[in-house]
Amino acid sequence: MFGLAAVVGCSTALTSSTGGESATPAETTLVATTAAPPTTAAPTTTSTTTTTTTTTTSTTSTTTTSTLPANIIEIPVLDPPLAAIGTSDGEEAARLQARLLELGFWVSGTDGDYGLTTRQAVMAFQKYMGFHDPDGKLDEQTAVALSTMDLRPVSRANSGTLVEIDKGKQLLYFVIDGKTEWVLNASTGNGQEYTEPDQNTPGETISGVSLTPSGLHNVNRERPEGWWEGDLGEIYRPKYFVGGVAVHGSNSIPNYPASHGCVRVSVPAMDWIWETGIMPMDTPVWVHDGA
Repeated sequence: MFGLAAVVGCSTALTSSTGGESATPAETTLVATTAAPPTTAAPTTTSTTTTTTTTTTSTTSTTTTSTLPANIIEIPVLDPPLAAIGTSDGEEAARLQARLLELGFWVSGTDGDYGLTTRQAVMAFQKYMGFHDPDGKLDEQTAVALSTMDLRPVSRANSGTLVEIDKGKQLLYFVIDGKTEWVLNASTGNGQEYTEPDQNTPGETISGVSLTPSGLHNVNRERPEGWWEGDLGEIYRPKYFVGGVAVHGSNSIPNYPASHGCVRVSVPAMDWIWETGIMPMDTPVWVHDGA
């Protein structure tokens, strides 16, 4: 069981689903953890050999079939392949955006503007692939990998509808009916101790450890309006899933764990989450350390 320091997150003030605030401190008890969703198995190949022998003839037949699990989806390679354009705008950036969407890495559009959501999506892809120092730029390694990828990315869960947060890869996945539909760049708790001013109580300080609690939780409260001054800084349209820990929008989503315990995504991504209704109240949120 985590203590207060572990679950204080970005805010300890209760917020209703309509945005109202209560003076009552948030509960610090973790949501009961149940069994984690089943995880994805690697594609399998089965081989069957049948031999029939009589007194006069011998017949041997071999049948080999290759099947993919239902949650693994094949996609065509990109031809012509993407060019390494860095962060340049233009037609190639539009092709990159379309390819990212085809793979399930969310971007706000295919307008050819190499802006915030494109950089975030490329960084998410680089994290997924395990590239060193993901920076959101379309370099040669990233362009080749995006062009030649022939399977949509998958999270660990292969059943149910949930939000999956991989602290090892620093990614957030939306799993719908067992299939990984969307991947977002994320930044979780950095694991460090802190003592900082309480933004809502002048003269007071807050101490704790910046942890994003692992386990199976659920969205239990939310704030639909824009920016809000949490106890440890500004947060955008949060969806809380344990104590004061939430998925929320931020202006800083680096390629490493950087938060006090919350799960940061970009502000446009958080707007998209609200607009699509993809993360309603009671949605399961599975947080794990990765492979």
